[in-house]
Amino acid sequence: MAKTSFLPRLVNGQTGDPALFVDLLREKRALLFDCGNLTPLSPSEILRISDVFVSHAHIDHFIGFDHLLRLHLGRGKRVRVFGPPGITGCVRGKLSGYTWNLVRHQRLVYEVHEWSPNGIRVTEFVCRRRFAAGAARDRKNGEYLWQDDHIRVRTAPLDHRIPSLAFAVSERDFLNVDPVKVSELSLTPGAWLNDLKRRVRAGDPTPLLIDGRQFEVADLARRLLHTTPGRTIAYAADALGNEANLAAIAELARGADWLFCEGAFLEEDRERANETYHLTAAQAGRAARLAGARRLMVFHFSPKYEGRFSQLEEEAAREHGRMASADEDDEREGPRSGEAHSPARENSSGNS
Repeated sequence: MAKTSFLPRLVNGQTGDPALFVDLLREKRALLFDCGNLTPLSPSEILRISDVFVSHAHIDHFIGFDHLLRLHLGRGKRVRVFGPPGITGCVRGKLSGYTWNLVRHQRLVYEVHEWSPNGIRVTEFVCRRRFAAGAARDRKNGEYLWQDDHIRVRTAPLDHRIPSLAFAVSERDFLNVDPVKVSELSLTPGAWLNDLKRRVRAGDPTPLLIDGRQFEVADLARRLLHTTPGRTIAYAADALGNEANLAAIAELARGADWLFCEGAFLEEDRERANETYHLTAAQAGRAARLAGARRLMVFHFSPKYEGRFSQLEEEAAREHGRMASADEDDEREGPRSGEAHSPARENSSGNS
């Protein structure tokens, strides 16, 4: 098995509000994909969230923002929020619903990245300024919606009568040290190893001084480091099951280790799925097969199938060829789906 620091978990299982919590175990931070009901998360888990990726702002995907906000107050955090056209106004609306006359010493900042086909607009909402929106700045669309030293995130717009963003997050490749080679060079392991990795990632050729000896970064990396590929998790929520959407999901999730994909309806109800712009479980399975995704977990089940949820998994598995169970181990603990059989929440056909 490849190394990974990702530990994903469907916060409300396969039947509740969409929210995928991805713990980045090596970094003491976490990512959140969609922001439905967050009460199953502990305060410490919520405080680890550094980035929130919102597919769209229907209530079952965004109701948890207030809970997030409540726990972030009093913390000197900068939280990035990524979403489709209109997400800035949605965040502004949430923040403007409260009175902020006693927050002048608060250091909380929400940094909203609003995706559109023409680029990304970044707007800051600073708590000590009563969350008044700062001046927006624009950045160009590129291969990645976001990237930092540890992760890269791509996105694709899907059709849910409004744009609904799907996401794929990838770990950067792991740089592993060969201790035998270190010993052969008569070097003492130390902080310089992390310096070497940082310079390799940054493309910084500045020579390293180790134990009084100078080494070229490229030469040292060639001798001491080997690369292990990181993992990729793809997330696709509400979308019409047409060819364009399935192709977009498949391309985004190409070769992913995990695809979390909505599969709201059985094939017998495909007409209803089309009317409400949702995927069937079989369509989710087909997208996973086209993507070559190693594992698939379907979620966002319609409550009409209470007592029959296993049929949704079976239809997805027939198309994909393999279905992950809620408790399946994959690295560490593997993906967890919260309360896999928690009571389903009502989905409105126009707002889910």
